[in-house]
This record gives sequence, C-alpha cells and structure tokens, in this order.
Amino acid sequence: MANSKMSQTAQSRAKAAATRAAKLKETRAGSAMNGFMDFVRKQGVVGLAVGLAIGTQAGVLVKDIVASIITPIVDLLVGKGGLNGLTWNVQIGNRSAVFNFGLLINSVIVFLAVAFVIYFVVTGLKLDKLDKAKE
Repeated sequence: MANSKMSQTAQSRAKAAATRAAKLKETRAGSAMNGFMDFVRKQGVVGLAVGLAIGTQAGVLVKDIVASIITPIVDLLVGKGGLNGLTWNVQIGNRSAVFNFGLLINSVIVFLAVAFVIYFVVTGLKLDKLDKAKE
C-alpha cells in the first residue's frame, strides 16, 4: 500500500510539473506575441510600411515625369541621342575605355527631380507638421 501511495504521489507531481511546463510554454508564446505587438505599436511599423509604399509609388511617378517631360527637353537641347549617348572614349596604346558621363548626368537629374518632388509634397501638404518631436 505504501508503494501505491508513493506512486500516486509521484504521478501527481509529474502531472503538476507537466501542467506548469505547459502553462510556461503558453506564457512564453503569449509574451512573445505581446512583445511583438508592443514593438509594432511603439516603433510605428505600420506608418513606416505606409510611408514605404507611398514612397515607392512617388519614385515611379517621378521617373515617369522625368521620362515624359524632362528627357524630351534634354533631347531637344543635346540632340537625338540625349544624355545617354554622351560618352568619352579614352585609348592608351591598345587598351581603351568608354566613360558614359551622360548616364551619370541623367541619374543626377532623376535624383534631383525626386528630391524636388518629395520636398514640395511634404511641405505643400504640411506633412512635416504631422511628425512631432518626441518629448
């Protein structure tokens, strides 16, 4: 009878330990999810995602503006090949190199156009006032 009582005590302890382990596992999973949700709230991840999506589309818009308005104007000024056709060929002995500086100038124009559009959208819509300094 003592053996039976001892085995029942051991079984109840084992069950209690298993129950505590299961609760601890649930708590860890729950706290990990709560921690993630707190991170999303505190760090403004949703706002960052929205900003990234809008920024990506703004980049597409600016590229289209450059391709449809600025590039034709540059083509009128430079010639039919436009800036992409502007190269500098250097030959030393039997070796040669081609420097495509027109492509670089075109990239600078696109960069400045993107910066210009972003600046005027942010200041024009007064979006800079929405981002208050954290105190």
